[in-house]
Amino acid sequence: MSIKGSFLDGRVQVVVGDITKQPPVDAIVNAANYTLLGGGGVDFAIHEAGGEEILLACQELRRTHYPQGLPTGEATITTAGNLNARFVIHTVGPIKGVHGARDADLLASCYRRSLSIAAEYGLLSVAFPAISTGIYGYPREEAAAIASKEIADFLRAHSIPKEVRLVFYSERDAVVFLKHHMFPAAEL
Repeated sequence: MSIKGSFLDGRVQVVVGDITKQPPVDAIVNAANYTLLGGGGVDFAIHEAGGEEILLACQELRRTHYPQGLPTGEATITTAGNLNARFVIHTVGPIKGVHGARDADLLASCYRRSLSIAAEYGLLSVAFPAISTGIYGYPREEAAAIASKEIADFLRAHSIPKEVRLVFYSERDAVVFLKHHMFPAAEL
């Protein structure tokens, strides 16, 4: 794990690495699709590394709570299976352009709802991918501003989680985030 930036007195770290191979955290956030049954990118990697336990938990959620799938902007929690975490928080980001003027609000909701679940479960550490910036086409620059503002607002109002790790798979994506974030000031 390569730390590229630290914000909010160290509560937020920007790192480059594979989210499925991070040092232990209480929860890893999955940029899921609405089916909760695995997909591409981060979703595939989390289901692949976490194993069948995650899929079974997601199938149960579909059967009991989300028969039509998890709505965009919402989040839910399952076991983490074989991952180096206790839980996976699944959230469905917006596909850029599908929701029009609501895209930014829905992306912000993904971060807010995921952090709310972490706080509700008393989770001290959470690792996030860059939600919606892959195949869903959300511009990385816009997503950086939205994610950082939402995380900062949440952490200012809540004592947990104590650590939020923003995990970027590529150095290039971390650099874009660091250039466009809305956190008050970098410490590194």
